[in-house]
Amino acid sequence: MQANYQIFWNECMGVIKDIVPEAAFNTWFQPIIPLSYENNRFTIQVPSQFFYEYLEEKYVSVLKVTIERVFGSGTMLNYRVMVDRTTGGTVDYPTENTSTAVKKIIPKDANKAPAPFAQPVAQDLDSQLNPKYNFDNYFEGISNRFGRVAGESVAQNPGKTAFNPLFIFGPSGVGKTHLCHAIGTRIRELYPEKKVLYVSSHLFYVQFSDATRKNTANDFLYFYQNLDVLIIDDIQELIGKEKTQNTFFHIFNHFHQLNKQLVLTCDKAPVDMQGMEERVITRLKSGLRVELNRPDPELRKKILRSKVKHDGISIPEEVIDFIANNVKDNIRDLEGVLVSLMANSVINDHEINMALAKRIIGQAIRLENKPISIQAIEQVVCESLNIDRSAIQTHSRKREIVQARQLTMYLSKKYTDYSLSHIGKMVGKKDHATVLHACRAIKDQIEINKVFRSTVEEIETKLKS
Repeated sequence: MQANYQIFWNECMGVIKDIVPEAAFNTWFQPIIPLSYENNRFTIQVPSQFFYEYLEEKYVSVLKVTIERVFGSGTMLNYRVMVDRTTGGTVDYPTENTSTAVKKIIPKDANKAPAPFAQPVAQDLDSQLNPKYNFDNYFEGISNRFGRVAGESVAQNPGKTAFNPLFIFGPSGVGKTHLCHAIGTRIRELYPEKKVLYVSSHLFYVQFSDATRKNTANDFLYFYQNLDVLIIDDIQELIGKEKTQNTFFHIFNHFHQLNKQLVLTCDKAPVDMQGMEERVITRLKSGLRVELNRPDPELRKKILRSKVKHDGISIPEEVIDFIANNVKDNIRDLEGVLVSLMANSVINDHEINMALAKRIIGQAIRLENKPISIQAIEQVVCESLNIDRSAIQTHSRKREIVQARQLTMYLSKKYTDYSLSHIGKMVGKKDHATVLHACRAIKDQIEINKVFRSTVEEIETKLKS
């Protein structure tokens, strides 16, 4: 067994390849190097601490089950993490095992940070960027045009525009992560000497907590301050973590003073980040704030056509139109429907047609029988609330008329693809800020008022019938 651990690892890789998606296999398993198998302990080498933490979080059960199946029951898994590419330093981590006590093996000075004034070489820094997310396949539409323009501007001149920090916000699945990877990748192409790092807020928090526990917080701070471009995804995950926010505050100030570029993503605007320190919010608002909305119909079609072309499959244009007109919430849903269509087509040896598309989409979302217009929403709302339809278009501030107007705006945003500005223009000639306020007011009422929530649900049922 000891002499053949490479053969057994190849067998493990074959099993894992059948379990996980191809992209995940190529990214997270191909780089693993088997090192040794001694005393029922199998050691693998991974390229970075981030790599180790990601495997432990996402794929540790896959690794454990597969290794035990191939190597035998009771086999322990050890990681050897490369922590310094210039010196070849490593640190070993065993996986947790409740039945066997394992002592952590840490080579001498393995956790020691680089000397305070030893500048890490840009080429030796793993940016953690995914090159498949770039501007070439970041398709532009009404919903993300401003974000793309701002992102390309930052990539051309990182730290030298007024867009610092660049704060990208919007709901899940609208392309925030794709855009920030595209920015980082373009900067690496144009400025290979710059030190660029992409990191999730969760990992940033984990790293800081670990550094605090090991009394190496200063080294953590130095490492981040030594970067040229820092991209932090899902910054809302730092809400409620005061010490981590405080450290981020100092990193932010350092970047701002030295004209280094910060790119941040969030699922909400800075003003809505309750639980974030006010001084941090103030800094998040100091640069450019870009909102990415749900993809508009034309953008959804562009994305679908690109993926169909990339995968080399044939889908009728009417099916693409049908998917784009019914799967509206986010890009991930579009991709999921497309994957399901391809899988059903291959497994059942059936061509992709409208009947299959309707069945697959019907399993994921409620299909609308017909498009819902702002005028139709206005009519149903007014009938349900006993309000004269023309009253909504006036400037009346009567409570019942204001509520009908706000509810029309709220449902128009939910059930149509129109922009906030267009909705405001159609409903009382209001601006986009008024529509945004109306949506928030209705949402708050729905959450606290059961009677009102029931009324809204009845109106929505009428709209869908």
